[in-house]
Amino acid sequence: MELTIATIVALLPIINPFSAAPLFLAITHGYSKEERREQSRKAVIYMLCILIMSLIGGRFVMEFFGLSLPGLRIAGGILVAGLGFSMLYPKDASAPLVDPSLEVLRKRDVAFIPLAMPTLAGPGSISVTLGLTSLVKSGWDLLYIIVGIIAVGITVLITLRVSTKLVRVFGESGLQAMTKIMGFILLCIGIQFIVNGIIGVASSPELIKGILETIHRVHPL
Repeated sequence: MELTIATIVALLPIINPFSAAPLFLAITHGYSKEERREQSRKAVIYMLCILIMSLIGGRFVMEFFGLSLPGLRIAGGILVAGLGFSMLYPKDASAPLVDPSLEVLRKRDVAFIPLAMPTLAGPGSISVTLGLTSLVKSGWDLLYIIVGIIAVGITVLITLRVSTKLVRVFGESGLQAMTKIMGFILLCIGIQFIVNGIIGVASSPELIKGILETIHRVHPL
């Protein structure tokens, strides 16, 4: 159960369904209520498939490219912290959350691109999911993380379904405030990933063994 909660806490800020709400409204402009519900459902299904596949295939990817868990944590932490910082301090704070002139507005099926990818299951959320593979010790751990991913998906689905009311209640300034809060949480998570990675490198048996061998060569007993 702790892994499920940790997964939700790690993924929810980076996916940030509050910032996805106005984008969803913009790219589904002119859609009927049923069409919007269908697009939101398909987008969340695609998102779940991408993240769960990243989780299950994460270890294979790491072994194939020769990646270490501490290195993955540090790299993912830098990326996540960068995303959080950009959410806190956007390049153009006065710009609207969505661009009404997006070409995607003329498309009818927007569930996979740009909703599922890269809006919901982008590089940041995939990096976090890959980092969660380091916590998997058994099949139950994998199941708990998947439950957490599904819980995040349900949260995203509910947010998109009520996005019209959400924008009406909070307004654009309110959604920007929620985005900044999510950005701060994301920045903290990214820094913690980096700290955990550095601790993992510093406490690795290979590093400790190398240090001891070097000391022994310089100052033999």
